[in-house]
Amino acid sequence: MAKVLKPDILVSSIYAITPEGLKNRKIYGLILDIDNTLVATHIKDPDEKLINHLKTLRDGGIRAIIVSNARKERVEQFARPLNIEYVYKALKPLGRGFKLALKKLSLSKENVAIVGDQLFTDVLGGNLQGIHTILIKPIDLNEPLPIRLKRIIEKPFLINKRYEDKI
Repeated sequence: MAKVLKPDILVSSIYAITPEGLKNRKIYGLILDIDNTLVATHIKDPDEKLINHLKTLRDGGIRAIIVSNARKERVEQFARPLNIEYVYKALKPLGRGFKLALKKLSLSKENVAIVGDQLFTDVLGGNLQGIHTILIKPIDLNEPLPIRLKRIIEKPFLINKRYEDKI
């Protein structure tokens, strides 16, 4: 069980991810979670910094798609300013959202990474699908109770793990 909960890479934030670092690992596509990965959960729209960073990734040859367990309205509103495709109600960690994302990215799973903040949805789902996994520190720990409880369970799996400042 512990192996499927082990991320391949740990980074401090989405801004630590560079096109060069991804390409060095033969990663050409990113599956992106929204809440507490790209923005705090209560933020409804991406800011200019995030828009520009995702543009830098895209200009560097990295394809990206949002895959979220959130409702269509939430995901669509967030994705629109980013000019990015999305999958809503993805049912992570189950395979549905990941498979749809791979199809939309037109990339093989060996060349794609999931970027998320949770072990039991993003990392577990990515590992079960054979996708690279990048765990990001959550942006805001002021979360709903079910997520806070998951974080307590995740903690032992993250002891002594070092987050990279840049890849």
